[in-house]
Amino acid sequence: MNRKLNKFITARFKLDHGDFQLSVNLRLPNSGVTVLFGHSGSGKTTLLRCIAGLQKAQQSYLEINGSVWEDSDVGAFLPTHKRPLGYVFQEANLFSHLTVHENLNFGLKRIKASFNNAKFEQIIHLLGIKHLLERMPERLSGGEKQRVAIARALVLNPEILLMDEPLASLDAKRKQEILPFLGRLNQELNIPVLYVTHSHQEVAQLADYLVVLEAGKVQASGLLSETLSRLDLPLSQDREATTVWNVTIVEHETEFHLTRVAFEGGSLSLPAIDAKIGTPLRVQIYARDVSIVLEVPRATSILNVLPATIMDIADGESGQTIVRLKVGNQPLLAHITRKSAVVLNLKIGKDVFVQIKGMSILN
Repeated sequence: MNRKLNKFITARFKLDHGDFQLSVNLRLPNSGVTVLFGHSGSGKTTLLRCIAGLQKAQQSYLEINGSVWEDSDVGAFLPTHKRPLGYVFQEANLFSHLTVHENLNFGLKRIKASFNNAKFEQIIHLLGIKHLLERMPERLSGGEKQRVAIARALVLNPEILLMDEPLASLDAKRKQEILPFLGRLNQELNIPVLYVTHSHQEVAQLADYLVVLEAGKVQASGLLSETLSRLDLPLSQDREATTVWNVTIVEHETEFHLTRVAFEGGSLSLPAIDAKIGTPLRVQIYARDVSIVLEVPRATSILNVLPATIMDIADGESGQTIVRLKVGNQPLLAHITRKSAVVLNLKIGKDVFVQIKGMSILN
C-alpha cells in the first residue's frame, strides 16, 4: 500500500513494570521526523522498543502503513524480525571483523533480500560514506561509525526508521558533523523517522513533529513550532526555550552581506547565506533573544522588528514572564522580566512589535 495514502501511525501501549508504567495513545504522522522527547526515565526508549516489538506490552495496538503489527485484543503480534523497520541504537554496534561494505550487506543476506544498487548508492551518498566502504570499523571515528549504522538500517528498505539517541555517545564536535546528515534523511528519503532524544538542539534541528513524554505518559504532541511554544509545558520556561520557523531565501543583499528570508506573514534579514534564491531553511530563535516594544523604534541597530499579537502570557520563575506571540502565522516565544510586562501593560490580544536580536540557521 502506498505510504502517502496512510497519513498516520497509530500506537497505543499500556505496560506495567511495577515501578514504571507506560500508557500512551498516539496518532503520529507517517512522514518526516517525529521526535520523542523527555528526561531520563520518561519512557522514550520503552515506547520505541514497544514499536520495534522488543518489548511486549500487556495492552497494545500498532498500525503502520495500513498494516496491523500488533493488537492485544485479538492476540496479534508480529515478531521484531518480521517487522519492516530499521533500528539505530546509541552505539553503532558494527561487526568488527567486517568492512563497512560487508557490514552494510550483512543485513540483506540475513533477510534474503536482493541488493538494490541504486538504493545503495543513494544511501551512501546521502550519508557521505562512499570513501569508507573498504575500511574496518576500528579505523572509523565515532561519527563515521554511527553514519554507517544508519546506512545499515536504511539499506534494508524499512517502512519506518527508529533511532534511539544515536548521538548520545558522541562529543559536541562529532554531533555537529552528523546532524546535517540526519536532517537530509527527512528531505531525501520517503520514510518516517521516530527519533528519541533529550537534547533541545536535536529537537530544534530535526523534528517536524514533537511528542513530549513524562513518567510514561504523553504530556503533549503536535507540530514542532506549536508544541515548543506551549506555555503549559516546561520547554517554554527553560533557558534554552526556542521557536523554530521554516523560511525561504528570497533575496541576497550583497552590499550589506545579508540574506532576506520569507516566512508565512513576513520576512527576516540574516547574515549572508551561500544558497540559491528559493532554498528552504530552518531558523531557531531563542526566547531570550526576543524583546517587545509598543511601537516601532525610531532608531535601532536591530534589523528584525516585526508586528506581533500577544496570544498568551505566563509567569515563570525568578521574576520572569513568558509571552507567546503570533508573528504573521508563526508562533514566537519571548522571555522578559515581570517588571517589563507590567510597565508595558501586556495583555492577551494586544498588538505589539517584537525585536529579534539573533537567530541560528539550523539547515
